Amino acid sequence: MKNESAVQLTNRVRKEFASLDEAKWRRRTGLFPAEGTKCVLELAAVFRPRSVYATEEWIAEHGAAIEGVEVCRVQARDLRELTRLSSTPPVIAAFELPEAPQLPDRSYFSENLTLMLDRVQDPGNLGTILRTCDWMGVRNIIASEDTVDCFNPKVVQATMGGLARTKVVYTNLPALLDTLDKSVAVCGTFLDGENIYTAALPDSGVLIMGNEGKGISDEVANAVNRRLLIPSYPGTDKVESLNVAVATAIALSQFRMRLFGQ
Repeated sequence: MKNESAVQLTNRVRKEFASLDEAKWRRRTGLFPAEGTKCVLELAAVFRPRSVYATEEWIAEHGAAIEGVEVCRVQARDLRELTRLSSTPPVIAAFELPEAPQLPDRSYFSENLTLMLDRVQDPGNLGTILRTCDWMGVRNIIASEDTVDCFNPKVVQATMGGLARTKVVYTNLPALLDTLDKSVAVCGTFLDGENIYTAALPDSGVLIMGNEGKGISDEVANAVNRRLLIPSYPGTDKVESLNVAVATAIALSQFRMRLFGQ
């Protein structure tokens, strides 16, 4: 890591960072952005940084943790022009997109708890789900091909570094589910399912969460062999449905609770 004198950001750099909001430009440049100390440092342990811009104070405290690329010292006002956040972070970076991860072996689904996402569209929801999976020890998320890109800047920021430890594999969910052993528990959340708080849940298998407004698609639902319900508190007026990120956290906590003898 080198620490040179402060540089002035060019219009080309500003445009390049702005373009990374769009999936097509992330694919074309092979880059995705990240902002803030926690996010950048945790991602730098796994992904290769292409460019890093930071304040003098940040470089003095954290610069040694960035390897393989020159950290450019810039003024806070320059970072303010790059940031997508409401407050200006002390560091902004562009990382190289990794190769698309491969699906786990079929035996993985019999031995581990795996989350599948069917058409989740909101970047904030996916980022929060990734952060929750990181906390819950779920290392593989299998997403439908029309689920939001996990390298969307809003997703990356919402993960708070969780993207460094949890992989997202995009695939045709119905086709994959059709290949799984019939003994694998394939669970999904529905309004007519069994109460998740009292159900005997397996230690391993698949948990499917659906689209924010439409839930799990019929084609994917056909593969579900355990229909579960997250009930509202008895006697309360309730909204139409739970936010998918919140519902995922509740469902995963119920599966993981079995590890603590509950």
